Amino acid sequence: MSEKAKKETEEIVEQPNVEIATNLNISEDVIGIIAGLAASEVEGIAGMTLGFVDGINQILGSNKKYSKGVKIELDGKKVTIDLYVNVTYGVKIPDVAWAAQNAVKNAVETMTGLEVSAVNINVQGITFDKKEDKETETTEE
Repeated sequence: MSEKAKKETEEIVEQPNVEIATNLNISEDVIGIIAGLAASEVEGIAGMTLGFVDGINQILGSNKKYSKGVKIELDGKKVTIDLYVNVTYGVKIPDVAWAAQNAVKNAVETMTGLEVSAVNINVQGITFDKKEDKETETTEE
């Protein structure tokens, strides 16, 4: 490496980091979609449930398909996420909840840069696999 290149490299290294001021606003709906998709990919979660308000909004035509069952509370750069889920019959609920919390926290923090202060999992129901029910009926006969 030439002396000139070394000198330029040293000058670049010595310069302080330059921060660019940006005004970035992320909608709660976007955070809800990210959280909903991350949670739905966790094995053992059968689906997200609609709360009362979400149910009325869906009847009236609001399309919140990916963020249904997700409640977001923003406080500056911190976000609290409440998930309302159905789990598959036979899974260990604490293990599924732990996996969902980690998946949602990692996805939201990675994609938005916000700090996730809490991910609350609310199990609303249990879903039975219809294929297993049909197989047990045919083997019992």
